Amino acid sequence: MSCSVCGKRFRHNNALSIHMCSCHSSIMPYYCPYCGKQFKVAYALKHHVYTHTGAEPYSCRHCSSHFRTRYQLKRHLLESHNEGTWLTCNICQKKFVDSTILKQHLFRHEDVKPYVCNDCPKRFYTAAELKHHQMVHSDVKQFGCILCNKMFKRKYHVPKHFKRCSTMLSFS
Repeated sequence: MSCSVCGKRFRHNNALSIHMCSCHSSIMPYYCPYCGKQFKVAYALKHHVYTHTGAEPYSCRHCSSHFRTRYQLKRHLLESHNEGTWLTCNICQKKFVDSTILKQHLFRHEDVKPYVCNDCPKRFYTAAELKHHQMVHSDVKQFGCILCNKMFKRKYHVPKHFKRCSTMLSFS
């Protein structure tokens, strides 16, 4: 089965459905009860909620370590207990825990950018890079300074502004 929008191929209908919802739909029906952030798929909300609750549901069977995601546990098992198999890039020998991440890495070697912006001709290696880029085309500013109420498109702009803003207010 392949995606009718971008042509990406999938072995299972479920994977195609998740892809369609997460990459080609603007519908975000899942809301975080803690902060109101919206998500396209339920599993993304589930993992996001862990950041609020501190839950670490994945535990190591060899030691007392706990992790928020299955990926973190898998990486721990490989690094700390030599359990599992590293996936190695046949071009640069970089090692990966997950086949999806290795596949995205290989796109970089082949210079394949399957994710296309709907608002301009730019292309990207991953859906996350495309999502980050799409903020350029948006007027939505969802991150704000609590001192002066100035709003920002990107979360990482707030701490730098806050530091400057708090310094300026202390001299007033």
